[in-house]
Amino acid sequence: MTEIEKIAYAKSYIDRLANGINPLDDTIIPKDDVVNNIKISRCLFYVSDILRQVVENNGISHQEKKKKLNFFLSAEQISALKASEMPLCISEITAYLNSLVNLEDYKKLKHSTITSWLVSIGVLNEIETPIGKRKHPTEQGTELGIFVENRMGIRGPYDVVLYNKNAQQFIFDNLDAILETQ
Repeated sequence: MTEIEKIAYAKSYIDRLANGINPLDDTIIPKDDVVNNIKISRCLFYVSDILRQVVENNGISHQEKKKKLNFFLSAEQISALKASEMPLCISEITAYLNSLVNLEDYKKLKHSTITSWLVSIGVLNEIETPIGKRKHPTEQGTELGIFVENRMGIRGPYDVVLYNKNAQQFIFDNLDAILETQ
């Protein structure tokens, strides 16, 4: 019997104990037995799950998480970006950009990375509202094609910052500079 087989066998015993079954003769363990204590039972289920992971990973208790690289697009990918005719909010822009990379290898580009950069160059600013800080276009941002639209939601009216085709293209043209800030 291999080590993995031994672990799987031990796991089967622990599973039965956690479910209130005697692993030696498959009879139900009396309710007042210590094994049926909820704290003991939960610990047994926890250990069983760890053993399951060890068996699934060929003897390793957990898979090492692969370190993801920062979001990246090649120069060719950036030059091929197409701005939408329809104004988009920043989350739609980042969703579009994130759809172009393998997210198993690369971190997602966060909308805050883009908006923080836009604040740093004076295109957006942060204003205090009754519900917290919000980003709004400056005069320069408005000239660029960033604007605020009032919408109606389930909880009432709210403002959304939108980026027209020109503003989207500005983000794409400056993506290298934006990515340097991540």
